[in-house]
Amino acid sequence: MLYLIRHAPTVAQGRLCGRTDVDAITMADEVTARVRAHIPAPSRVITSPAKRCVQTHAMVFGADAPLPPSDPRLWEQDFGDHEDTPYAELPDIGVLAGDELAAYCPPNGESFAAMCARVAPALVEAASGDGDVVIVAHAGTVRAALALAIGSPGPAMGFEVANLSVSTFRGYDGGLSVGSVNWTP
Repeated sequence: MLYLIRHAPTVAQGRLCGRTDVDAITMADEVTARVRAHIPAPSRVITSPAKRCVQTHAMVFGADAPLPPSDPRLWEQDFGDHEDTPYAELPDIGVLAGDELAAYCPPNGESFAAMCARVAPALVEAASGDGDVVIVAHAGTVRAALALAIGSPGPAMGFEVANLSVSTFRGYDGGLSVGSVNWTP
């Protein structure tokens, strides 16, 4: 089983941060303990290289836990010129259907569809081994897993993914099936 944990809230509240490397806010031990209790002892743990993901790993598994490998393919979507912009100042791109929104590429960034293409091989590789695997990453990474499972990036963008939520997937023949989405402590 593949367990995807979205990172803890960040210090960049109210701003769009994909590749912007911001710190996670330290969460109460009882909150991160509930996340830890919700997942089995994993055979492997992988993180996005983002500080907020590595810091969340330490919150959930303990500061003394060995630092797991990171996979750059798990980074959040690159929002290009929109990075680190307050939400209220983002340009109005109009009303777009799911697949149109997934194809929208911010200037000097990547589309969600491109992100899905980048992330999918990492998810398939992680899910193909034996045992339970935990990935600590981003909302976009979880949505990319959903896109792989349902076969389209557009509808996956309609899922909410809360900070510190756990979503589960099972790997099969190069794909994923959805176990659960957005369990929160």
